Amino acid sequence: MSDQPPNTTTDAGAPVASDEYSLAVGGSGPVLLQDTYLIEKLAHFVRERVPDRVYHVKGGGAFGYFEVTADATQWTKAAFLNQVGKRTPLFVRFSSVAGEEGYPDTDRDVRGFSIKFYTEDGNYDMVGNNTPVFFVRDPMKFPDFIHSQERMPDSGLRNNNMQWDFWSLSPESAHQVTILMSDRGTPRTWRHMHGFSSDTYMWQNAAGERFWVKYHFRTEQGIQNMTGPEARAMAAEDLDHHRRDLWEAIRRGEYPSWRLEMQIMPYDDAPDYRFNPFDITKVWPHEDYSMIPIGRMVLDRNPENFFAQVVQAGFEVSNMVPGIGPSPDKMVLGRMFAYGDSQRYRTGTNYNQLPINKPLSEVHNYNKDGPMRFRHNGSQPVYAPNSYGGPRGDQQRYPDPSWFVESAEIMRTAYVAHRDDDDFVQPGTLYRQVLSSAEQDRLVENAVWHLSQGVERTIQERAVREYWGKVDADLGARIARGLDLPTQGR
Repeated sequence: MSDQPPNTTTDAGAPVASDEYSLAVGGSGPVLLQDTYLIEKLAHFVRERVPDRVYHVKGGGAFGYFEVTADATQWTKAAFLNQVGKRTPLFVRFSSVAGEEGYPDTDRDVRGFSIKFYTEDGNYDMVGNNTPVFFVRDPMKFPDFIHSQERMPDSGLRNNNMQWDFWSLSPESAHQVTILMSDRGTPRTWRHMHGFSSDTYMWQNAAGERFWVKYHFRTEQGIQNMTGPEARAMAAEDLDHHRRDLWEAIRRGEYPSWRLEMQIMPYDDAPDYRFNPFDITKVWPHEDYSMIPIGRMVLDRNPENFFAQVVQAGFEVSNMVPGIGPSPDKMVLGRMFAYGDSQRYRTGTNYNQLPINKPLSEVHNYNKDGPMRFRHNGSQPVYAPNSYGGPRGDQQRYPDPSWFVESAEIMRTAYVAHRDDDDFVQPGTLYRQVLSSAEQDRLVENAVWHLSQGVERTIQERAVREYWGKVDADLGARIARGLDLPTQGR
């Protein structure tokens, strides 16, 4: 076998003469337009990037598998969960919400935790975060929330003032912001944090029984976080700390793993539950619905090409499989359109044909053509109904997941409040009953530091009076003192 390396070629496979020199008239003459390889190389170079995600831009990922560890068939007919010991290949992408590519991935932020299960019934995408709740509960406010976390239109700078302006005018954000300002807002690594569906979904078993569920991926490495100063110091030392940590851990053979534990609510419990179970700003307390172990996820293989397998990975909330469906959670229903549309914009109409997004099961439908399409069905019909054996839906075998909606007028309105629904009850419980005394102190320090970074005095006052003080009176007073604001009754 020859030791000679392969000859460089054009993208069409034709050999080229040189990797170093352009075709020119003499040693000092002009470069020629007829140098087709030079033109191809430059043209491809300026088209190397696809549009960034608008949020969850910076991230990393790895491949692995999910193994069923307990019988789940009493709750769902999902094929990949139908047998103890069954393994399903998957890909996970971790990310930060607000930071752009090149931003420090240890910055205080929520982390994305998205999983693509390559099941025998098609891809199932569980698109979640490292927190069990979110900032808003209606998709109408989602673009506004993201805009408030990004950059000012005039200066192009990040701005804490607009973050606190939005948060303090959106009381439903209090639970998530309390988590964000705690140690949980700066996880030490992606390996040392939990992952959550946050949203509520439906499971349906073979008998047609329905259940409301929440996913909890519990890290087996143990929870580890950074303090605010540690995270800021790491940003100066290594902008890619989280991405590097995951890559190197897997390369060393230290494969990170998570236990999947489910909260499962009987279908008929929802109307009278003390919190609205479809409100993503609320958790279901564990004393109401305990954690049920279902399986285990292991990441054991790094990507071979970051762009092809991480940047081009596309997740759709609407990618569900038989036995799993949406719920009346308004954020789920809004995200079911937006996520797929984002991928069609970023990487094209046929992005599901890219290897990282391609399902293991055969695809049979009547979608056709479009940019960069390379899968085709030959002379098969491209319309339905047809007389030539084209694919056909089966309502009996694969009915759409559904729920009953009481007869009501179509309107724009908030969720129907349940008896304990209040935007400040759960963050107050988190502060008083979950966080240790030291964690409470760091929450105060983090909130004071964040509110001190260019936030106008009137918005600081509102954040204390209408936000933190309602989460907990003592917490509000401590933050007020840290900002040198008058405390209530002083």
